[in-house]
Amino acid sequence: MFRLALVFGTRPEAIKMAPLVKACQSVESWDAKVIITGQHREMVDQVLNLFDIKADYDLNIMSHGQTLNDISRRTLKGIGELFQSWRPDLVLVHGDTGTAFAAALASFYEKIPVGHVEAGLRTQSVQNPFPEEANRRLIDVLATWYFAPTEQAALNLRREGIGLDRIFITGNTVIDALLSVVKNDYVFENPALRSLDFARPLLVVTAHRRENWGEPLEDICQALLELSFGDPDLQVVVAMHRNPAIQRVMRSLLGDHPNILLLDAPGYLEFANLLARCTLLLTDSGGLQEEAPALHKPVLVMREVTERPEALQAGTVKLVGSGKQDIVDAVLRLLTDPRLYKEMSSAPNPYGDGQAARRICEILQEKYE
Repeated sequence: MFRLALVFGTRPEAIKMAPLVKACQSVESWDAKVIITGQHREMVDQVLNLFDIKADYDLNIMSHGQTLNDISRRTLKGIGELFQSWRPDLVLVHGDTGTAFAAALASFYEKIPVGHVEAGLRTQSVQNPFPEEANRRLIDVLATWYFAPTEQAALNLRREGIGLDRIFITGNTVIDALLSVVKNDYVFENPALRSLDFARPLLVVTAHRRENWGEPLEDICQALLELSFGDPDLQVVVAMHRNPAIQRVMRSLLGDHPNILLLDAPGYLEFANLLARCTLLLTDSGGLQEEAPALHKPVLVMREVTERPEALQAGTVKLVGSGKQDIVDAVLRLLTDPRLYKEMSSAPNPYGDGQAARRICEILQEKYE
């Protein structure tokens, strides 16, 4: 029996791995087990409940004020000890988190092959985004199999000397997950979201990157204030990361404005359906650059670089940085220029058709059965 470990620890990983868990666990001849680290405790549990996934092993590493070193150390130790009692034939990790890197390293130490889902994403600087860019590059040094979401990601891997026989272009599993939960008749659980007028312009905002902490986050908040004061018809929904330092800044600067709704980050089901109904997205997230285009929503990215150039090339995404005036100008242009809005919202999504998990599962069946 083929023994497969699927390891994840954060909410984005859980969302993107959920379709793959379902696909792999449906293969009767496999022993596919889910290992979660709990790097994001509450948010991962929400996703597991939504997709009806049970963790076979839970390292439960999360602690208040945890550092990057804490995450790596606890994951490395926990995975290593687990593999002494249950040894898989292959470990699948996703993306660029501390959990993914430490799990890949623990597997390497145990001489267990690693498959990297969403492999090959790159920026030009190992420091940006930090620490994700380093994590994904290091995982790709350790991996055996590479499941690249796009041709560009596969090309990055080939340039780094990885053989063609180890790289597979599959699309991104996040599209699989997204398309499974967005419903036209969805009714929001949160009364504040139910009260929104979806006939009016709606700007959805997320901001959590470390490079935007401090002054950049304050500039982002000032930009939202200027936009809201300048257009009373504009509704702004800020989905706040659970990091207390981020929430303190946002609440202090935006908390009293009637047209700005501050929410703790909604569950995935709520947020996906909010995204489907918004006018445009302003974010520094990576995964949302893939999800929003699938829903035909323009994305303005508050970063200087992106590891997802396909979206830039397709025209679904625009980099605007975190400067106040740059953000204001970019949002206003999309809200007032119908031609530009149509171009961005109707551009083809370069991240797949919702069949990535099936493709990855079929590739593994060819390799291991």
